[in-house]
Amino acid sequence: MEISNQNKEIIFLLADDHSIVRQGMEIVISDIVPEAVVYHTSALNQVLELIESKQVEMVIIDAHFPDGNSLHILPQMRSINPDIKILVFTGLEEDLHGLKFVKAGANGYLSKLSEEEEVKSAITTFIEKGEYFSEHLRNLMVQFVHNPNLISPLMSLTKREMEIAELYADGYGNLEISNELNIKQNTVSTIKKNIFEKLKIENMVELIELVKTHHKL
Repeated sequence: MEISNQNKEIIFLLADDHSIVRQGMEIVISDIVPEAVVYHTSALNQVLELIESKQVEMVIIDAHFPDGNSLHILPQMRSINPDIKILVFTGLEEDLHGLKFVKAGANGYLSKLSEEEEVKSAITTFIEKGEYFSEHLRNLMVQFVHNPNLISPLMSLTKREMEIAELYADGYGNLEISNELNIKQNTVSTIKKNIFEKLKIENMVELIELVKTHHKL
């Protein structure tokens, strides 16, 4: 399975808080690129430092860590090394989260629920081409060009509407939001109505789920 002309040293970083995932991924990488140098970390807060100090060229990173999520540091990773290749390897649903990571700077997105052969094929493609996207995610990326709200329905909300949606998701009621933002209660109610119409939802449970899924990753 070794890639031809791929005997040069490539520096990888495997970032995942589960050691078994990192160990398994290192075996796959070593099978494809025997000369690879592979660094490991289980902590999100070490990723940027390692990319800089070890001159990392390729990163395979989880979405969730005990100390945060990787979505928000992808632009920083790319600012350290503009040529870095980033593959997000996660259990998060591709439909809900794939586009967000691509927009943030990922060169690929791979589900941890994939079969072993699919993982090996995806890693091979990632190393050869510097990217990996499933056919489904590629289709979503094309659709996104014509419909930016695909990445998150919350993108249709104004800044004030998003602010109020977050407060509702945090358990605030109309009076508390009114006091917090120093606006009238009937204004809060009107904005709530607008939020529900834009998101095509009917109750607070649906709103909380949307904010939790798309905004509070």
